[in-house]
Amino acid sequence: MSKMLLLFSLGFACLGADVMPPVQDQRLAREIYQEMIESKSGFTTGSTTSIAEAVAARLKAAGFPAADIFVGGANPRKANVVVRYHGTGARKPLLLLAHIDVVEALREDWTTDPFTLIEKDGYFYGRGTMDDRAQAAVWIANLIRYRHEGFRPNRDLIVALTADEEGGGPYNGVDWLLKNKRELIEAEYALNEGGRGELVAGKRVSNDISLSEKTFANFRLEVRNKGGHSSRPVPDNAIYHLAGALYRLSSFAFPFRLNEVTRAYFQQMAKIEKGPLAADMAKVAEGSEEAMRRVGAASAAMNAALRTTCVATQLEGGHAVNALPQLAAANVNCRVLPGLRCVRVQDQVGEQ
Repeated sequence: MSKMLLLFSLGFACLGADVMPPVQDQRLAREIYQEMIESKSGFTTGSTTSIAEAVAARLKAAGFPAADIFVGGANPRKANVVVRYHGTGARKPLLLLAHIDVVEALREDWTTDPFTLIEKDGYFYGRGTMDDRAQAAVWIANLIRYRHEGFRPNRDLIVALTADEEGGGPYNGVDWLLKNKRELIEAEYALNEGGRGELVAGKRVSNDISLSEKTFANFRLEVRNKGGHSSRPVPDNAIYHLAGALYRLSSFAFPFRLNEVTRAYFQQMAKIEKGPLAADMAKVAEGSEEAMRRVGAASAAMNAALRTTCVATQLEGGHAVNALPQLAAANVNCRVLPGLRCVRVQDQVGEQ
C-alpha cells in the first residue's frame, strides 16, 4: 500500500480529494497502521485479539465511551472490535467493515520481515499492508479525527474490525456478530473492502468500487496407495498420480463470463485506458471472447474478474525418504464467480 494512497483515503473522507489531513492526523494513521502490521494475526497461527484490544484502548483514550465499544468473539484468540460514532440520528446507521486477520507469512519467503512495517520509495511493505489493515487503520483514524473535530454526521457510523476475513464462516467475524451481536452492527447499508484506485503518471484516473464478489471454495485432492519400499519402485506412485492431476488442472481454464458489474467496468475502463488495451476492453464489454483472452493474458487481475479460477495452494505427500508414498494430497483454492454453483465447480475440477 503506498503512503500516498493511505493518506489520500484519510483526506477523502473529510476534506475532499485534493486536501491532505493535518500532520497530526497523518501521524496517528501511520501509528495505528504500524501497530496493526506488526501484530501477528495470521489466520491459523496468529491472533486478532491484540489488535482489537489496542484499537479499543486508542478509542477510549480519544474519549469514546466504553459503552460504545465492544471487543469479543467466539474464540479468545480471534476477537472482533465494534465501535459506534453517534451522529444526529436523522438517517439509519452506516456500517464500515474491515478485517484484521491476514494470510500466513513465512519469514524465509520474504525479503523483509513481513511483520515489520517497512517504508521505502513511497511504499509500505508488510503482511496486510493492503489486505486489509490499511482500510482498518483508515476507519479508526477517521473516527478519532471526527471526535476531535466535533463532526456530527446525519447518521451513526459503526466500524467493525473483524476476525477471519469478510465473513468468518459460522464461528467468527461478521457471521458471529450477526448471530450474537446483531444490534451492534444493524445498519442501512455497509461499506466493505473490495475496491481500489488507479494512477496514471501520478494522476488519479479512477476510484473503483466493488459491487459484487466471488465466493471461495477449497477442494482437497487425495491419492492413496499401498506403498512399499523405495528400493523397489513401481509406476503406480501416489505422488506421480497427484502431479499428473495437478498438471491437467493447470492447463484447464473456466469459460469467460460477464455480468452487469463486469460489463459496466470494462465499458468505463475502455474510456480511460489507451491504445490496444482500451480497444480490447470495449470489445470485452460487448462480449468478445477473443478480446477477453487477450485482456486476461495481459492482466491476472482482469483474468480473475472474467472467470472462475482454481489453483493448487498446498501440497503434502509421503511419510519417509525411503518409502513409497501411501498418500499424496493437494489443496485447490477456487474463486467462484457470482451465479455459479460451487458444486458445479467441484464437478469440473474432478473431471480434470
